[in-house]
Amino acid sequence: MFKPLSLFIALRYVRSRQGNGFASFISASSTVGIALGVMVLIVVLSAMNGFEKALADKLLSVIPHGQLIGVNTPITQWNNKAAQVLRTEHIVGVAPVINVSGMMQYKGEVKGIELKGVDLKLEKQVSSIADYIVEGKWNDLSNSNSIIIGAGIAKKLALSVGDSVQLLLPQNVSLQGNQNVNKSFPIPLTQQVSIVGIFKFGGVVDDLNAYMMFDNVSSLMGYTPDQAQGLSIKVDNVFNAPNIIREAAYQLDHYVYVSDWTHDQGHLFNDIQLVRMVMYIVLIIVIAVASFNIVSTLIMAVNEKKGDIAILKTMGASSFVIMLSFMIQGLVNGVVGVTFGALSGIYLANNLTNIIREIEMFFGIHFLSSDIYFIDFLPSYLHYPDVYVTVITALVLSLVATLYPAWSATKVDPAQVLGQL
Repeated sequence: MFKPLSLFIALRYVRSRQGNGFASFISASSTVGIALGVMVLIVVLSAMNGFEKALADKLLSVIPHGQLIGVNTPITQWNNKAAQVLRTEHIVGVAPVINVSGMMQYKGEVKGIELKGVDLKLEKQVSSIADYIVEGKWNDLSNSNSIIIGAGIAKKLALSVGDSVQLLLPQNVSLQGNQNVNKSFPIPLTQQVSIVGIFKFGGVVDDLNAYMMFDNVSSLMGYTPDQAQGLSIKVDNVFNAPNIIREAAYQLDHYVYVSDWTHDQGHLFNDIQLVRMVMYIVLIIVIAVASFNIVSTLIMAVNEKKGDIAILKTMGASSFVIMLSFMIQGLVNGVVGVTFGALSGIYLANNLTNIIREIEMFFGIHFLSSDIYFIDFLPSYLHYPDVYVTVITALVLSLVATLYPAWSATKVDPAQVLGQL
């Protein structure tokens, strides 16, 4: 079978290298280093992709992707305004909302909360919080003076379904007119409500959020039935939410504050991107160090094979053939290392969640706590373009590492070498 001369020579040298203990060790260390670097980089990028996907699929499923909040005055005829916003491209859900910062009191204990007045049916279009109810039912919120709270609030105040608590809410000064505003501290509104449900999501969402019927909160805050403090919005692409929400605000004839999830939760996404970049740079350097072990291997091969190179030159072999022979010899290490690293990295990335869970069960520990984070498992999502970039980068680094030793092989002087034999 026909085989190019450079490939034939390279494979012969690779096989002959196996008998040299030290050269074999250096060659094997470069191959293993490349494989480990590629494998770890694929696993780390997959974990970062997993966190990003969990952020989009879980955390952003219970909080609005954006909100349009009325400035100074509430949004009137919110039904019409919601229908108008819903016609904006890429918006898939709109619901009225009233956000009130207040306190919840029970048996002498007080806890700060973020009270949200929501419509039972429309809220499901912009949030899946109803899916995380662990005690009670979402529809029980329709009962008079009822409230659903997070597990963190329930734990702090030792509450359970059926308990009656007191809400302390600020008066809505903006609706009372400036003539009633004075320098004295306004007396807070008080309302006795009954716990009809508890949701458990994880993180700060459980520690702050509480939900009541939109009509009840609207009445407490002095709104008319057709008024809402703002509109909650869900979009089809969370990472383009700022642009979509801003476009929706332009459609309204009401002066509104424009906010999106990046204002409150954007630091999580930025942290993920920062860690991804840092880990990518560090592991690329690891792969580069392992790749440049190829330099040592090839320099030893060139010194060992100077006689062979001289003979090949006297027989008419061109510098290109000799250089290509040593480049192929060095690339063998890179190809083998990249292949094993990519295959093992893909396997580990696809099974990372289960592997970490088994480790947690074996040692009885938890790497992620749902009380602090919004997930209690290590997510992983294999994005094949990341694999392609990693593989190509490692191969390019391996190729670059072969250039100088291969070029130095072409500079061997046959007369000088053969004269010493």
